[in-house]
Amino acid sequence: MTFNPEYLTTLIGSFPYTDTAEACNRSVRAIDIATWPQMVKKNFLENMYTQFAAVLPGIVIDEVNQKISFDTARDLTPEFERFYAPYLEENVDYFALPREHAEGFYAVIDLIKAGETREQAAPWIKGQVTGPFSMGLTIADQNSRASLYNEMLADALVKNAAMNARWQVRKLKSARGDAIVFVDEPYLASFGSAFVNLGRAEVVSMLDEVFQAIHTEGGLAGVHCCANTDWSVLLATAVDILSLDAYGFIENLALYPEELRGFLDRGGVVAWGIVPNDEEINSVTAESLVRRLREGIAAICQKAVTRGVGIRPQEFDARSLLTPACGLGSATVELSDKVLEVLAETARILRAE
Repeated sequence: MTFNPEYLTTLIGSFPYTDTAEACNRSVRAIDIATWPQMVKKNFLENMYTQFAAVLPGIVIDEVNQKISFDTARDLTPEFERFYAPYLEENVDYFALPREHAEGFYAVIDLIKAGETREQAAPWIKGQVTGPFSMGLTIADQNSRASLYNEMLADALVKNAAMNARWQVRKLKSARGDAIVFVDEPYLASFGSAFVNLGRAEVVSMLDEVFQAIHTEGGLAGVHCCANTDWSVLLATAVDILSLDAYGFIENLALYPEELRGFLDRGGVVAWGIVPNDEEINSVTAESLVRRLREGIAAICQKAVTRGVGIRPQEFDARSLLTPACGLGSATVELSDKVLEVLAETARILRAE
């Protein structure tokens, strides 16, 4: 599938609003590619980890104490059987997001189907799922052992993300012709450290299983990491869209020119998170962010030349999305609105150029 977004705007997912209708209206009207809003301040069930955990075997969701964990002390055989049966039958509906976990998902689809959208909206809609690497490092068992290191639980995390992503693509395409699903992996920033005992091949295999599931349904697969990581790992996967905090880490992508060249050659798109999602937004302008992005891209291309790799800045004009650096869930409503305003103006300037 050819995707040349030419600086269309989209969002990572989380919103600071507690009113679902308000969040959906902002998503549909303020950006080019609507994203269903994760209402992280509404309740604990909308937390990015709890949100996707409803059918996982052994999961314990404690809303009172706002804690999520696995209980491996009990016999999980029946729960694993209930989990794998629909997986093997390819019953994607079993892995649907419960409405109480993701009100924004259902509301934004209804809004778009009703024709409530901005003029000249892109024919795309975006979803997101928390990736197995981050889920596995965040959700521990009763002994505080990360589930990523439990072979059975880790496999369930991968298959749960893959099947939920397939379900999302089907539902999203019913509202708008083409769908994108980002796999959110904030904890990939810790890959390669002494705290993560997992190899490169294992990470690529886990992520590719989710990306291939998205492709099975005819969707585009993205991956978002909101801090610095070993970008060569992500560029080695089957991902279509690489999303990064370009405001903070654009120069780091210059360390991987060969991998980036290969990614672009197979049609890859970069989602530049060039707009800060915190108080820094009050210290920048759309014009300064355009300069920052242009200078960062130029540095990537110059570094590539020193390594004998040809990458031209103009290649990115067709193959770029624009986003905030990360989600907006931790921001205030006022700050979030400012981010959306600057994001739209930054895109307008880049497209005019």
